[in-house]
Amino acid sequence: MFSVVTGGAGFIGSHLVDALVAQGDRVLVIDSLASGSRANLAGHLEKNVELVRADLLDDGWQQSLKEADRVYHLAADPDVRQSSITPDSQIRNNIIATQRVLEAMRHSGVKQVVFTSTSTVYGEASVIPTPEYYTPMEPVSIYGASKLACEALISAYCHSFGMQAWVYRFANIIGERSGHGVLYDFIAKLRQDPHTLEILGDGRQSKSYLDVKECVKAMLYAAGHSDERYNVFNIGSEDWVDVKTIADTVVGEMGLPDVRYHFTGGERGWVGDVPKMQLSVDKLKSLGWAPGVGSRESIRMAVRSMLG
Repeated sequence: MFSVVTGGAGFIGSHLVDALVAQGDRVLVIDSLASGSRANLAGHLEKNVELVRADLLDDGWQQSLKEADRVYHLAADPDVRQSSITPDSQIRNNIIATQRVLEAMRHSGVKQVVFTSTSTVYGEASVIPTPEYYTPMEPVSIYGASKLACEALISAYCHSFGMQAWVYRFANIIGERSGHGVLYDFIAKLRQDPHTLEILGDGRQSKSYLDVKECVKAMLYAAGHSDERYNVFNIGSEDWVDVKTIADTVVGEMGLPDVRYHFTGGERGWVGDVPKMQLSVDKLKSLGWAPGVGSRESIRMAVRSMLG
């Protein structure tokens, strides 16, 4: 299979590339390298992975989609916190970029797209664990809104132009090569000051976490075991962990004997934060997949990989 991966030099994208290469796919990565890195594709570029360095908002990359069997569209601006300050980046790099990918697919005759969405499309769900059919979907962040808009566009293209899609709503995906998120922030802060750790909010925010390799396995499994025109699946673990526990894990793995926590207060860590999040993965489990690790083990594995 000839697979195109937008954002393939990034955190989740590069792990997906690893898995696609392992199953024998020819892979083309489209990435601006604004946040991704060639190093994440180490060992592949000399073999059966090609890298096209391009911004999806520019032109010239579209011809790369010719003869592709499937597009994995992962490229996006994932910064939830920053989206409340400068929302324009989320609108352009998420919504407009997705529409441009869909148009390029339409003109090139590519019929299959895999899209990485987010749990934040649900907003502050009153049903936890939250299933895919939950309504009303009322995002509380620009990021969540941008991803929900992308889902709507993809659905419309599928029904209008005979495409097929797999849309994945992720919990917090963590692990090796991650360059953002709570673990990255905690490690960076503690390296700068090993005695004090600022924790945004009250530390009781509770969310689901899943190792990136388990996430990629779920993505490929669902695409191989569901064949509706428009497929939507949650991907996450079946438990959750609060931020205070995450801090304790990071401090313990770093071997720091005396760290004082400073909580900024409030139930939200930032504007657009969802204090409680756990996804139901029953739909994907009904196909035969189940997460191999839970939140706590995913966090411990991620911290160890990030500490090197």
